[in-house]
Amino acid sequence: MEDVASACRRVLLTAGPLDKVRTARSVARAWRRGALGHDFAVAPPDEPARPARPELLPPGRMPKRGRGGSERGRLALLHALAHIEFSAIDLAFDVAGRFGAQFPRSFVDDWLSVGADEAMHFAILDRRLRALGSGYGDMPAHAGLWEAASSTAHDAAARLAIVPMVLEARGLDVTPETVARFDAAGDPVSGRILHRIYTDEIRHVGFGAKWFGYLCANAGILPAPHWQMLVRRYFRGVLKPPFNDSARAAAGLTRDFYAPLASV
Repeated sequence: MEDVASACRRVLLTAGPLDKVRTARSVARAWRRGALGHDFAVAPPDEPARPARPELLPPGRMPKRGRGGSERGRLALLHALAHIEFSAIDLAFDVAGRFGAQFPRSFVDDWLSVGADEAMHFAILDRRLRALGSGYGDMPAHAGLWEAASSTAHDAAARLAIVPMVLEARGLDVTPETVARFDAAGDPVSGRILHRIYTDEIRHVGFGAKWFGYLCANAGILPAPHWQMLVRRYFRGVLKPPFNDSARAAAGLTRDFYAPLASV
């Protein structure tokens, strides 16, 4: 029987977008039906395999995409979101395969379900791009999304603090306004897709908060101050309001975590 760490590694080493989606879904299904062993003898790769397109650029070289008012601006935004979701597939399977041995079996349950969600999110965004005459890979993409994984590869608490509880939580803040922009521009189809993703992301941030709390409880430390220390150490950006306090609270990420670090 294949072990779950090996299966997660397969997802990470699959480069083609559609192949990665299929592999991610297949691995998640295999785990749910008990066809993978709860073993972690195989280490994840340092970096995932990447497709030939899109071209990956440093953040400072990314072209401006505007605020989504023009058709090209909306396509650029959808492409950027598709790239985030594509990268999130790897992030979910990496956290399960890299850190699963440190947690109960339900940790893998949660993060493989996240990986399957991210694969679905990418697929529907790519399908929407194609319906609009574009597709994933047609525009350059941000090269820095894996940096958070690389810098926290040694520490499960740091990974949970930064990826779901900072990066994904930021999506909760900005997505409602983005949905409103698409609706105002006469593209409610894209708006509905983003709202569907938004509701799933609340659950994903919640898994981050849940398992971060588990680690803190086991170590006998207070979660919010420990999270703040890890964010100061590993997050290169700043936490900027406005915050979607209600969505964050629904995920278990309360203001006592992030308000002390907010940059106004």
